[in-house]
Amino acid sequence: METEPLHGYEIAKRIEEESNGLLKFTLASLYPMLYSLEKRGLVAGSWETTKAGRKRRLYRLTSAGKKQLQPLKKEWGRFFAALHRLAGVTHA
Repeated sequence: METEPLHGYEIAKRIEEESNGLLKFTLASLYPMLYSLEKRGLVAGSWETTKAGRKRRLYRLTSAGKKQLQPLKKEWGRFFAALHRLAGVTHA
């Protein structure tokens, strides 16, 4: 979603794939988050009609969402680095 518009199912699958299956979202939990992000102006949704005639909602990060994402990535990186230090994890 950071680079291209995706619909909810694609977002859920991308999260699962990128986390090697550790993070899984049901659509019932994902859509309320997307609606909230959309209300806050961090993602924008648009309707698309498939070739089969079905409508589906695509989501993309807005410029405000991208701006907010960068510091969050750094913050989470520091958080996980601290957890690794606390847990005494070393890399071979």
